[in-house]
Amino acid sequence: MIKKILIGVGILVVLLAAGAGYMIYRGYALSPSDQVQLTNGDLEVSVDYCRPSVRDRLIFGQSEEGALQPYGQYWRLGANESTEIEFNQDILLVDQEIPKGRYRMYTVPGEHYFELFLNSELGVWGAIEPNKELDLASVMIPVQKADPTEQFTIRLEPLYDNSVKLFMEWSNVRLEVPVIVNN
Repeated sequence: MIKKILIGVGILVVLLAAGAGYMIYRGYALSPSDQVQLTNGDLEVSVDYCRPSVRDRLIFGQSEEGALQPYGQYWRLGANESTEIEFNQDILLVDQEIPKGRYRMYTVPGEHYFELFLNSELGVWGAIEPNKELDLASVMIPVQKADPTEQFTIRLEPLYDNSVKLFMEWSNVRLEVPVIVNN
């Protein structure tokens, strides 16, 4: 009788522990979503994106090397949903005039430069390449070598009044993009 009770209690403890573990980790995402926002002067910039991790993988490189994101191929700047950026004013993205609004942002990585695109197609999930006819602008961004960054990170910092610098960092790569109010 006592043996049956102990077995029953043991099974109950295992089930409770499994249920608690499920409840704790059910919302855990390998590439959690994030949002960064910054207001500098009259300029407001926000970016919605997802943050994949390196997890001992080669991130940027040649496809023959097994790179997760091979040079010369579309990258959605994160994972899961497309990365989207919003400006409350007309801006200059490097030297490209961009009207205020919300845009899909993606790149084509290269060894020395990433080509950064803004596209008017929004709300896309997955690694679906954009409709190139909806591209609004593209700029070349030089690759800067950086200390390793485990999880893809986008940051915004004030540059000077009414200007912001957009940073994108992952693995050993950093990209810096000036965003300036277009007066």
